[in-house]
Amino acid sequence: MMLRKTPLLLALFAALASGQPEQPRQRLMEQASFARISTVAVTPPAEWVQGEPGQMQLKARTCAANPDLKGLRRRIVDIAVQEWAWFGFNVDDLHGQTPPAPSRNGNQNNQNNNAGRFPALDPAEVAQVADTIGGYWAAIPDAAWIWARQNEAWQQSGLAARWRDPWSAAFISWVMCESGTGGQQQFERAIAHHSYIDQAIRARDSENSAALFVAYQPGEQQINPGDLLCSGLRPMYKTLAERRNQLGVGARTHCDIVVEVSEPAQQILTIGGNVRASVRMKVFPAAAGNGGQLAPLPTSRYIFAHLKLRTDTITDDAVRNSPTLQALGCTQSAAPASFSTAKLELPASSC
Repeated sequence: MMLRKTPLLLALFAALASGQPEQPRQRLMEQASFARISTVAVTPPAEWVQGEPGQMQLKARTCAANPDLKGLRRRIVDIAVQEWAWFGFNVDDLHGQTPPAPSRNGNQNNQNNNAGRFPALDPAEVAQVADTIGGYWAAIPDAAWIWARQNEAWQQSGLAARWRDPWSAAFISWVMCESGTGGQQQFERAIAHHSYIDQAIRARDSENSAALFVAYQPGEQQINPGDLLCSGLRPMYKTLAERRNQLGVGARTHCDIVVEVSEPAQQILTIGGNVRASVRMKVFPAAAGNGGQLAPLPTSRYIFAHLKLRTDTITDDAVRNSPTLQALGCTQSAAPASFSTAKLELPASSC
């Protein structure tokens, strides 16, 4: 993305060159970005915005539909993996995490999850990813007000400003849009995850629903790549029934896309957006439940919902044979350092 030297950017560059002590900054890309490849045919998200930070605007767009749903699950995984690679293969290992202890009133105490956990961002990295994250928002109907708020934040605080509105649901919505899920009746693209979680809950109760995902308690059904796993922060739901009792009520939730389910490793790999301000892979510890189905164990949050895609399944190791990782094996002699955290290996070259 080419940026003109506007007053906002000139002020930023002057501040960086002022000699002031450098504050610790969070890295959005811990390793080199891997370019998107043509075999995973998407419209790059940056093409759906115009202008520069502080003056960006969304372009109108529509989402294609795949009438027979053929290859939909594979495409969801491949697009998610490609975006993960573009953000530098970031991986978070959730082993060893435990849910917060209940507070005196019996609710989960989340205060420590938010206090002081957001260091400043690197302005150069923010400039690199701003139009990509902005393009994710383009998949959501009526998101122009989001951009108005964010432009104001950039104008007031410079490029190190975080997004005022969490963009994790925008990322999921963009992946579904590019995958061919079609209209809102098939997948409710929204600024908040609870909108499509509730859609999946209602789909389970209705034989006539056109929704592509159906909600289950984790462990109730087999989890496959292309499915979604969802957690709650406020409220911190433990079960699907708790959300069912609050259908339509606003909630701070988060969902990630499953890209691998490994019984031998007892882990589930997912990819999600706005995870520490980036697109990141998570490594969930997992174990077989009473029904014998592998399910994620509680970490810093509970996975309360498994949204199962109503299409044919694909191999459990879908991330390993994704076009992006195959291309990586053709161009790199060594795997990114983060692969060992996820127990991933560089694919054998098939070029």
